[in-house]
Amino acid sequence: MRLNGKPSITPASGATSLYACQYDQRFSYCAYIPGPSAETGPERRPLLVVIHGTDRSAQRYRDAFQDFADSTGTVVLAPLFPAGIGEPGELNSYKMMKYRDIRFDRVLLAIIEEFTARYGISQRQFLLFGFSGGGQFVHRFFYLHPDRLLGVSVAAPGNVTLLDPSMDWFTGTRDFKEQFGTDLRMEEMRRVPAQLVIGSEDNNILPSGKDNPFWLPGVEIAGNTRLERIRSLRDNWTSNGIRVRYDEVSGAAHEGIKLLSPVKDFLAETLKANDNHLK
Repeated sequence: MRLNGKPSITPASGATSLYACQYDQRFSYCAYIPGPSAETGPERRPLLVVIHGTDRSAQRYRDAFQDFADSTGTVVLAPLFPAGIGEPGELNSYKMMKYRDIRFDRVLLAIIEEFTARYGISQRQFLLFGFSGGGQFVHRFFYLHPDRLLGVSVAAPGNVTLLDPSMDWFTGTRDFKEQFGTDLRMEEMRRVPAQLVIGSEDNNILPSGKDNPFWLPGVEIAGNTRLERIRSLRDNWTSNGIRVRYDEVSGAAHEGIKLLSPVKDFLAETLKANDNHLK
């Protein structure tokens, strides 16, 4: 687009507008780009992708990581998966990776490709964080694309997918290849540092049976609260050889912003461990 005869300018730093994704304009993204650094050119800056929950507060979480971005030189990218895609009032499809003709993991990868090309970022691997519904998306994306991740932080998901060959998707992974056309890559998953984080008071009983739009046989095997379910996921991952840092934030309920201090610690530690990779 040209304004007054001149091409519009992408900001060199700071918070961006929401941009429609050219791969599929039903979806969009915003970002925060820290100021220039003499030590790290844009092509070598790490990338953190932040996935919103059901409330779609992408910009709020983008803004909440600005201090982390400024202190580490990390670029923050926050996609928006709007509600009502494909069906009026639909809220949850992005959490499950696939819905009708949409593969949400591919949408995210297209957003990343578009954004990094625009800003000259050459790093293929990135950090990934999500809270609540975003935590559901993030841990399932981890199963599909471990090769793309420097580290993954999963915060307070309402439903979890266990690495369990006795149950079908989404409660388990028995039909993972049938669903997605690829096998689980356990050795690559074991390479990725992982964090599970939740508030110590996030213990409300979740809807079950017909009151739960995601009910499937086996959903309650992981527990009846978010706290029980994330502990089940922790134990499941640990038993499969995945490196897990587990944090419970004292006094926090289902409050994403209150969980961010240990999340930022984990992400900073992961970046430090990957210094040579990023140079």
